[in-house]
Amino acid sequence: MVLAVDLLNPTLENEKRQHKLKRLVQSPDSYFMDVKCSGCFNITVVFSNSQSVVTCTGCSTVLCQPTGGRARLTEGCSFRKKIN
Repeated sequence: MVLAVDLLNPTLENEKRQHKLKRLVQSPDSYFMDVKCSGCFNITVVFSNSQSVVTCTGCSTVLCQPTGGRARLTEGCSFRKKIN
């Protein structure tokens, strides 16, 4: 009997679609990110699922606000995921 799907070597898009606990190797969906302030261009490290309001240390503007899950970035702020 031959399976149509290889269970030991799943594709990357198939792994991303699955729940974080049902993947072949468990990994979280949350991440840390560098957020650049649109006013003073200062970079602040923010957690993707932060539960508090994050402000810029340089100009005190709000960078992101918490929602039920992911934090919502303020318009004009740019970000990138931190790797390790």
